[in-house]
Amino acid sequence: MAEALPFLYLGRHGETAWTLSGQHTGRTDLPLTENGERQARALGQRLQRVDFAKVLTSPSQRAVRTCELAGFGAGAETDPDLAEWDYGEYEGRRTSEILAERPDWRLFRDGAPGGETFEQVGARADRVLTRIRSIDGNVLVVSSAHFSRVLAARWLGLPVAAGRYFYLSTASLSILGYEHDSIDEPLVRLWNDTSHLDY
Repeated sequence: MAEALPFLYLGRHGETAWTLSGQHTGRTDLPLTENGERQARALGQRLQRVDFAKVLTSPSQRAVRTCELAGFGAGAETDPDLAEWDYGEYEGRRTSEILAERPDWRLFRDGAPGGETFEQVGARADRVLTRIRSIDGNVLVVSSAHFSRVLAARWLGLPVAAGRYFYLSTASLSILGYEHDSIDEPLVRLWNDTSHLDY
């Protein structure tokens, strides 16, 4: 019998000051809050029994630190393709502020002026998935919310804009896999699970 196909585990980084304030955090390199560090440790406890053939993290300190505190820092590889969406002129701004200027604006429909295009962020996600699918074994990816949502959409063969359907909380765990152990049947096995966190 053929060996079961591996899973892709997605961990979102822990809380930062801007996740609390609701500011778009693309390339601004913020540290975790104390609570964010607790969340990262809890995520690690949740994953302690899983064997990973590879651990990949965004270059942002919030992702790298989450990975370290979860217990996977020593073997982790930083991949610049896992960086959060570049929000351009909307970096550091709250959605409410943007909507005051552009009523009905939606990132996954309209993008951000001066930031990455749908094609650019989608191409990064596709490169990551090509790399992951060449690895023999489970993979852990630690990144940010919007990029991880794009990664899930592309895993399923959906357009980048479909990422709008996949909400992610800080330090959440999601798992992507396959139906019937068929590479042609990708699916979501678990999404935005925060049961390991003590709010």
